[in-house]
Amino acid sequence: MNQDTNLCRLGRAVIDVESAAVDALRDRIDGDFARACRYMLACEGRVIVLGMGKSGHIGGKIAATLASTGTPAFFVHPGEASHGDLGMITPRDVVLALSNSGETDEINTILPLIKRLAVPLIALTGNADSTLARQASVHIDVGVAEEACPLGLAPTASTTAALVMGDALAVAMLDARGFTKEDFARSHPGGRLGRRLLLRIEDLMHTGERIPRVGMQTPLAEALVEMTNKGLGMTAVVDDADRVLGVFTDGDLRRALDREVDVHHTSMHAVMTEGGRTIGRDKLAAEALALMEAHGISALLVVESDRHLVGALNMHDLLRAGVV
Repeated sequence: MNQDTNLCRLGRAVIDVESAAVDALRDRIDGDFARACRYMLACEGRVIVLGMGKSGHIGGKIAATLASTGTPAFFVHPGEASHGDLGMITPRDVVLALSNSGETDEINTILPLIKRLAVPLIALTGNADSTLARQASVHIDVGVAEEACPLGLAPTASTTAALVMGDALAVAMLDARGFTKEDFARSHPGGRLGRRLLLRIEDLMHTGERIPRVGMQTPLAEALVEMTNKGLGMTAVVDDADRVLGVFTDGDLRRALDREVDVHHTSMHAVMTEGGRTIGRDKLAAEALALMEAHGISALLVVESDRHLVGALNMHDLLRAGVV
């Protein structure tokens, strides 16, 4: 067996072991899992996540996932907790402690102090008979049959199992709290999802003199100048009250040229697309993107009631805003 073949074999073996570990968790979503969720739902403070070593890394990720999905949470290092950081835990909190053995010294050292605060203690361990499991208000078994490490030493399958159970708790809490996409976006304003869900048309649209517009009787040549000056690849066609009657786009121009129209003597009413696609200023930028993609267009007019023109935007505006 050559080296590459052996490496691939070992890689697949790791995935098989960790997949089995995760699959075994399915039967452990039971009454204890529900009790843990109820403790967190009733929490008036924050979920304090504890863990040492690799369990600490997993705990940090679980805390971050909880916090971003509607359950206030943060990670506290157990070693630092016994040297002052325990003051971060208040009687209004819930503690979620991770330890595969359930006998992590740094966690067990502070158990009496946690108990004195009378806060609910949720334990994720691989040993139901451990000190941590026995002292917990509720214990969730995340034990694994074997580690993926061929030496049986490095935390691999056990950390994967703990992470998956943490995700299960976070998602169950998300649903129980009625957490929405908009809520998620508010906690991720710098990410693409935040931009897609929070930006509205009025935040991006061109307004006032920056809107390309011409009248029904405007010659095509003048409309082309307006389109070029405003740079949106189209122009609105409006009546005297600034109500949208139609739109003239680059596509309409190509069709007009194919018909060999006279650009100096042909008026807009003969070459425009009547009506045209429009959108309201209070709609989400993501809705504008969906409308453009659905109809194969690259720009939209923004209107209020009675099709009164108030703005315009194109795909480049959405690209610059990070919506696309």
